[in-house]
Amino acid sequence: MPKKNESLNLDNTENAFAYKTNKELIASKWLFTLMQVGFLVKLGAKILPLMIKIGLPIKKLIKKTLFKQFVGGETLQKTTSVCEKLDHHQVQVILDYGVEGGEYNDEKYEEATDEFIKVINYASKSKNIPFISIKITGLVSFSLLERLNITIGNKETKTIFSDFATMIEMLPEKDKYDWNNLMHRINRICTKAAASNIGVMIDAEESWIQDPIDFVTKCMMEQYNKSTIVVFNTIQLYRIDRLSFLKLSYEDSVNKNYLLGVKLVRGAYMEKESKRAKKLGYNNPIQPNKIETDRDYNEAISYCIERIQHISIIVASHNEESSLKAANMIFDLTGITKHHHLHFSQLYGMSDNLTFNLANAGYNTSKYLPFGPVEEVIPYLMRRAQENSSLSGQTGREIKLIKLECTRRGL
Repeated sequence: MPKKNESLNLDNTENAFAYKTNKELIASKWLFTLMQVGFLVKLGAKILPLMIKIGLPIKKLIKKTLFKQFVGGETLQKTTSVCEKLDHHQVQVILDYGVEGGEYNDEKYEEATDEFIKVINYASKSKNIPFISIKITGLVSFSLLERLNITIGNKETKTIFSDFATMIEMLPEKDKYDWNNLMHRINRICTKAAASNIGVMIDAEESWIQDPIDFVTKCMMEQYNKSTIVVFNTIQLYRIDRLSFLKLSYEDSVNKNYLLGVKLVRGAYMEKESKRAKKLGYNNPIQPNKIETDRDYNEAISYCIERIQHISIIVASHNEESSLKAANMIFDLTGITKHHHLHFSQLYGMSDNLTFNLANAGYNTSKYLPFGPVEEVIPYLMRRAQENSSLSGQTGREIKLIKLECTRRGL
């Protein structure tokens, strides 16, 4: 019979919202209530970026609502108060410079690289920031990744680990130049992270650029994940092929003698992925339903924890069942909660009942904390609003717990 950590209670709202003042708690309640109104969220997703672009005075409103709920601050320094508040509750931080990728010039990509290195420097001086998060599309053009993905798109997944390097040598000179610049930038970041004892999580992105991202990440893991784990790949289990990819990644790490770092997520581009597959007439890479996604996610947790000495796993989930599964499984296997190869994480502003109750029970737990100017994090904010709007159960759960805490406090 598996052991259960009796100190873990995910329904404890006093722990979950201890870091929020009464005013902040009430503001959160009304924000999540508004996000249940689907047409408002869809309208906002269309017009807010445009309003920002043409200079309408709405930044102040955004900063007081969505930005305050989901973002650490406009600058790296302004995240300090949030980091200190979380640290007071034994919650760590994954810092994310919240700029979205695009088509830029080399100067812009170098600036982004320098910014990531600044984030590592900042994290290394703090006791509760063990990781940073980066997007490869912040370091190289989306179109290059897309061309590379098309080139290997008809091959089996295993070619990402074998034939990709040969393919790079066959690229046109301009693409090869851009690719080599990307590898130089990511190496700079990982070298600094390794020297500073900071982990680097490389985000998963759209499926039609993911193969080259996986290859870059694999190269970095092979180079830097020898005695400790510096680099983490992100695996989106709402994709049909990702459980098998996880197993292939483990086999490659064993064969080539490096440690595997993985962040397990369900996924963030479901609607976008399905629309593109339908439009272009290829098989949808997304699971047919949530049951299949949950099955693969939970199986991925089991697969990683059964190999916990070789795999460092970050359970990045707002799902209570998955979080409890991982928490109880590690406790059953080792008799401890704070295992150095198991970490839980939720987005800042969401699922506080998971984050703070896991931390209170002794597990390694963090908040994913983006920062950046309002106009640059708008795409991130819109995804959070749409995510909460589409996942009615998630938003309903948030509101229910907030209302319980308001009642407990007599608000």
